[in-house]
Amino acid sequence: MSEIVKLLSQVMAEVGAVRKGDKNQQQNFNFRGVDAVVNAVSPALRKAGVIVTPQVIDYQYGSVTVGSKGTVMGHVKVMVRYTFHAPDGSSLETIVPAESFDSGDKATAKAMSVAFRTCLLQTLCLPTDETDPDANSYERAPSKAAATHPAMQARQQDAPVVPISGNAASQKQIGAIKALLRGVGLEGDAAKTFIESTIGRAVGSVSELGSREASKVIEALKEAKGEE
Repeated sequence: MSEIVKLLSQVMAEVGAVRKGDKNQQQNFNFRGVDAVVNAVSPALRKAGVIVTPQVIDYQYGSVTVGSKGTVMGHVKVMVRYTFHAPDGSSLETIVPAESFDSGDKATAKAMSVAFRTCLLQTLCLPTDETDPDANSYERAPSKAAATHPAMQARQQDAPVVPISGNAASQKQIGAIKALLRGVGLEGDAAKTFIESTIGRAVGSVSELGSREASKVIEALKEAKGEE
C-alpha cells in the first residue's frame, strides 16, 4: 500500500462525518458548503503532511436565460483533476466534474468550489451522520368506501403504470424540488428537461418521482446553486 493511501485513510478516520450545518434561508434546506468541508478536512491533511493541487482539464462557459424575467446567467462547466501528494512523493489523482450558474461574475468560482467540495467528500467518503431518507417508507391507501366507489375503480383501471425508482417521493422532497427549481430560475419545459436528464427517464410531474430519484434531483439542483 502506497504512503498516500495510508495517509488518506488516517485523514478519513480523523475527520469522520461532516454535518449539513449551513442553512439556505430562501429554499429552507440544510447543506454542506465548501467552507465547512475544507475546515473539517484541512487540519487532518496538514497533520498528515498531505497537500492537494488542482488542474483544470476542461472548461466550458456559456450563458442561459432563465425565469419569467428573462435573467441572463453565466453557465460554467469544469472538469478538474485533483492530486493528493504525500511527503514520500506518492500521489493519488481524482477527476471531478462540476457546473454552476451565476448572474454576476462568480460562476467559475462557484463551479470550482463545487468541484473541490465534491472531490473531498467522495475521495474521503465523508458521511453526514444523518438518517438515510430511504430509512422509512410510507404507503397511502384510500378508505374502503372510496376504494369500492365505481368512479374510483374506473380511475384505478385507467391509471397508467409509472416506473418509480424505490419508494414514492415524500411531500417534503417534492416541496424542496419545487423551491430549488424556483431558486435556480427553472420552470416549465426547462424544469422538466432538467429533472428528466438527471434521473434518466421521462416524467409527467414531480409527484411521479421515486424517493431516490427525488434525492438525486435535489442534489443536482443544490450543485447548480453551489450548495450541498
